[in-house]
Amino acid sequence: MSEVSVRYMIDDVPAAIEFYTTLLGFTLEHDASPAFAAVSRNGVRLLLSGEGSSGKRPLPDGRRQEPGGWNRVHLEVTDLAAEVARLRAAGVSFRTNEIVTGPGGAQVILEDPSGNPVELFQSRR
Repeated sequence: MSEVSVRYMIDDVPAAIEFYTTLLGFTLEHDASPAFAAVSRNGVRLLLSGEGSSGKRPLPDGRRQEPGGWNRVHLEVTDLAAEVARLRAAGVSFRTNEIVTGPGGAQVILEDPSGNPVELFQSRR
């Protein structure tokens, strides 16, 4: 199989399903709540691993796998300002309060209900 997936550690799998499917346009592929779910969007498959899933078990040295960090899913949008306004109105938390622009386009980083970052990006193309 040549499919690539991204795994996120999740505190509340049903809340994550709602967030990704309702607010970010993902489709639910598999729901094994409260332990696990898989959602997809345009070839991106996101594995949502909650308590009880094999992907979130403690590591052999005892460290717990937790949400957060700065690695993130990068989603391209056609109208970043409109998406930011829509998501703010829905009560979504943002890590970067302002849209940041650079040579390739503009971006903003928001958080899913467990605190995992998601980047919305609008290309200059």
